[in-house]
Amino acid sequence: MKFLHISDLHIGKRVNEFSLIEDQKYILNQILNIARLTQADGVIIAGDIYDKPIPSAEAVQLFDWFLTGLADQGKKIFAISGNHDCAERIAFGAHLMQKRGVYLSPVYDGCISKISMADAYGELDMYLLPFIKPATVRHALETEPGTPAPESYQDAVKLAVGRIQPDEVKRSILVAHQFVTGAGRCESEEVLVGGLDNVDASIFDPFDYVALGHIHSPQSILRETVRYCGTPLKYSFSEAAQQKSVTVVELKDKGQVQLQTIPLTPLRDLRKIRGSYLEVTARSYYEHTNTNDYVQVTLTDEDDIPDGLQKLRVIYPNLMQLVYDNSRTRQNQVVDTAAEVEKKSELELFEEFYELQNNQPMSPRQSAFLGQLIEDIRTNESRA
Repeated sequence: MKFLHISDLHIGKRVNEFSLIEDQKYILNQILNIARLTQADGVIIAGDIYDKPIPSAEAVQLFDWFLTGLADQGKKIFAISGNHDCAERIAFGAHLMQKRGVYLSPVYDGCISKISMADAYGELDMYLLPFIKPATVRHALETEPGTPAPESYQDAVKLAVGRIQPDEVKRSILVAHQFVTGAGRCESEEVLVGGLDNVDASIFDPFDYVALGHIHSPQSILRETVRYCGTPLKYSFSEAAQQKSVTVVELKDKGQVQLQTIPLTPLRDLRKIRGSYLEVTARSYYEHTNTNDYVQVTLTDEDDIPDGLQKLRVIYPNLMQLVYDNSRTRQNQVVDTAAEVEKKSELELFEEFYELQNNQPMSPRQSAFLGQLIEDIRTNESRA
């Protein structure tokens, strides 16, 4: 059985006040063509369908057009709500749409939606877990006596997933929208301070494939089959060097999962330009590029260019950002950085260094131990 894995559509998103709705329709149409050409049985949408909990009418109409296009091809659709979505709005009409093969995650109530299918290799179960927080799970399970109340994202997701218990004989796919420890983030994602939203990949061990959403960079975590497919479009300049793609997942016999990525080509790329004003405005510099791309221009001139933004938009009409990199701006960065460092304690600085090196925050026990160690050092210094 073959599926396309996509996520984080963020339909209706604006980047630097530029509406991307035209770009999103272009890329969704490309995904429709890929679904047809690959003869996929279904399409998995792993959350963040919209960019806002209350999407615009234009965004809703675009998603309706996309779902209709897939359903007209006879594709099954499996979609969950993400942290940007309103779970209740995504679930609206779910029972009605199942008749067209469109399966939408309901609001989490302690149970996880399961869809069973079969092909020449046997049965396959698809589990739809919408984005959950500890409070979501506590509220859903508060009437069950003896059930522990989760305080962390790790506890919440572990408890929710642990209630599934997939059949060990059947193939199984879990669709989820969470941050798995070790995943690389981008600037366009929401980040919780200290990595409080981290969950461990081992939670997903019982499943043959885990279709993840939330992280905008395509990547696998610990094993190839626990995967973020990434966004179909670039939503920040930290993603400028990435090649966006669709992940094609094919499950054959139990334990046999084949993955393939198919690159996506946007209507307008999002890229960075760097050089002096004379360099980036020279015809030889831009004549063989798409000047309609969304661009960030970094000028290296020592002096600011009067009305630089408007002048550059004559050549680059979709210029999103204009920044300078010169001795003045570098000095400002040094001053700002030094001032911020001086405001932080030794413990905060070490915790930041630890997270940078290990891609995960210190545990409360480690922080407490380090805090005591710092205090002991200070005490010994005062006595010396």
